[in-house]
Amino acid sequence: MAATKKIADAPPSLTPPSYWEEACRHLTKKDRVMRRLIPQVGNVALSQRGDAFTTLARSIVGQQVSVASAQRVWDQFAALSRSMTPRSVLKLKVDDMRAAGLSARKVEYLVDLALHFDSGRLHVKQWDEMDDQAIVAELVAIRGISRWTADMFLIFHLARPNVLPLDDATLIQGISQHYFSGDPVSRSDAREVADAWKPWCSVASWYIWRSLAPLPVDY
Repeated sequence: MAATKKIADAPPSLTPPSYWEEACRHLTKKDRVMRRLIPQVGNVALSQRGDAFTTLARSIVGQQVSVASAQRVWDQFAALSRSMTPRSVLKLKVDDMRAAGLSARKVEYLVDLALHFDSGRLHVKQWDEMDDQAIVAELVAIRGISRWTADMFLIFHLARPNVLPLDDATLIQGISQHYFSGDPVSRSDAREVADAWKPWCSVASWYIWRSLAPLPVDY
């Protein structure tokens, strides 16, 4: 097991999901690692991010580039219109989007995202009533949206409580560090660990992330 370290408390985040305290009680009772990590992380919690379209657009812009580069391109892209909406993106010229720093492929992805929202192919107003897998199926049908992106969207935008993002390398790294003394971890190993987390896998994943990176987790 990795050596225990104290993670400096961060300022309280925005209002956490209503289930957060219940989830923490469950995880502290059921899982020895969570019993240690939750007090170490301190008075912080997951907070939901932005509107759905902007959240997914930012995810596309940020793919395979550094955080600083992603922010710079996003700022230039967002400045092309007065508002970040599907309809406004569809009105943009490809040359202007490229000049903002977007690759040809990312332009295609953003246009496809905007088309999915604008055409009503995404059942955004019904997402609160839909299960996780149904939402994932809608999202991964959009060009440039991977299963990882869909899982992050479920956790950080929709605040779904029981998402286990097995495609996330940092989560697997954290499970290896905290549960397997740094040894390699398979997806099967991760699922076995997460059995004790259910039905709060999103919360446990968040604490694993925060244990490795004390700054607030985003995507």
